[in-house]
Amino acid sequence: MDQIKIVGGNRLVGNIPISGAKNAALPLMIASLLTDDRLTLKNVPNLADVNLLSRILRNHGVDLAVDGKRPGVTHLGETFHLTARDIVDTTAPYEMVSRMRASFWVLGPLLARMGQARVSLPGGCAIGTRPVDLHLDGLRALGAEIDIDAGYVIAKAPKGLRGGRVLFPKVSVGATHNVLLAATLAKGETVIENAAREPEVGDVAACLVKMGCQIDGIGTSTLHVQGCNRLEGAVHTVLPDRIETGTFAYAVAATGGDVTLEHTRIDLLEKALEVLDNVGATVTPTNTGIRIVRNGDGINPVTIETQPFPGFPTDLQAQLMALVTTARGTSVIRETIFENRFMHVQELARLGADIRLHGDTATIKGMPELQGAPVMATDLRASVSLVIAGLVAKGETTINRVYHLDRGFERLEEKLTRCGANIVRVGAG
Repeated sequence: MDQIKIVGGNRLVGNIPISGAKNAALPLMIASLLTDDRLTLKNVPNLADVNLLSRILRNHGVDLAVDGKRPGVTHLGETFHLTARDIVDTTAPYEMVSRMRASFWVLGPLLARMGQARVSLPGGCAIGTRPVDLHLDGLRALGAEIDIDAGYVIAKAPKGLRGGRVLFPKVSVGATHNVLLAATLAKGETVIENAAREPEVGDVAACLVKMGCQIDGIGTSTLHVQGCNRLEGAVHTVLPDRIETGTFAYAVAATGGDVTLEHTRIDLLEKALEVLDNVGATVTPTNTGIRIVRNGDGINPVTIETQPFPGFPTDLQAQLMALVTTARGTSVIRETIFENRFMHVQELARLGADIRLHGDTATIKGMPELQGAPVMATDLRASVSLVIAGLVAKGETTINRVYHLDRGFERLEEKLTRCGANIVRVGAG
C-alpha cells in the first residue's frame, strides 16, 4: 500500500491548476442514465471515485468512451462520452455501492426511466451514519413504492413517477441530487424545498436544462422542476473543484507561500476564502483564478462552524484545522454537518497539535511548530489535512493509507512539487 512522505518547511510558490469538481462530475455522470442520447462531459477529473462510478454505470449498460487530455492544455481534465441507449440491469450491487456513497444516486434516475430499481444501501467514508431516509422519502413523494430487503432498496413506479412537493427536513446534497434527477422524468411539476444550494447541485441542474428539462430556482433553496417525457443529449463542462481550491489555498497559507490557483472561481467558496483573510492571508482574484499570499506575520486564530452552502463547507473543516494548528492563539471549530468528522484530530496530535474535543466542537491551541511523524489517513478530507500539516512540520511526515487521497485529489503530489514542496509517493514495504 502506498505512502506519502513529506519533509516540511518549504514555502509553496508558483501556480496550481484546479481540476474539475468530483462532487459535480459524479452526479453528472449518473445523469446519463436519464437519456438514450449521448451525454458528453468535459473537465472530468481522473480519480478513483470517477473510475469506480464508470464501472457501476457500465454494469447498468452505459457505453463510456474517454478522450484523454490534449497537448498544451494543462487544466482541462478528460472528456467522457456516456450513452445509456439500453439499460440492461436495474440492480446496483453491494460490492460496488458499498465502496462509494455517491453511487446510491443511481436510484432516482433508474426508477424514473425504467420504473424500477434495486440498489444496495451505501457505504463510503466512515464519517457518520448519513442515513438515506431523505432520499427515500423524497422519492416516495413522487409516487415511488419503496421497500428495503436484505440490505437493498427495492423501488418501483410501474406507472412512472409523478410530480409532487418534496420538503427536506434538513439540507442534504445527496438527497437533492437523487430527487432532482428523478423529477426530470416525472409527470408534471416537482417542487423541491430546502434543497441544497451547493454549486455542484447548480452545475447538475444546468446540465439537465441543456438536456431539455425546465428548472427554475437554480442556486436557491427551492427548485421547480417540470418533468418531461424524455431528455436529450448535451455537452457540459464540469465546474472547478471548490474543495480542491480551498485545500490548496489553506496549504499555501499554512506554508507562508504565494500561489495562483488557476482555472477556478472565487464565487464558489467565498466563506472559505473569507476565513483566509481572517487568518492573515491575502486573497486576490486574477484573470486566471485566485492568488493566495501569506508573508511575514504568523497565522491568526479563528472561530468557525460548518454550514451548508453558502456557509463554511464541512469538506474543508479538517484542512482549516491543520492550518490553525500553528496559529498565534486558540481557534474553535464546530462541526454541524457530520457527527463523526474529527477522526483526523488524533493523527494531527501525533504531529504535536494541541486539540481538545468537546462534543461537536474542537478547540485548537496554536503551537510554535509541528514535528514530523508517521500518521494514518482515515478518510478523504482527513488525509489531505495531514498533508497540509506535514508541509509545515519540522522533519519527515509519513502518511499511510493514502488511497483515500486518490478518491478526491488529482495529481496531488505533482501539483505540490511544482510549487516547491518536498513530497513523494512511495510503495509501502
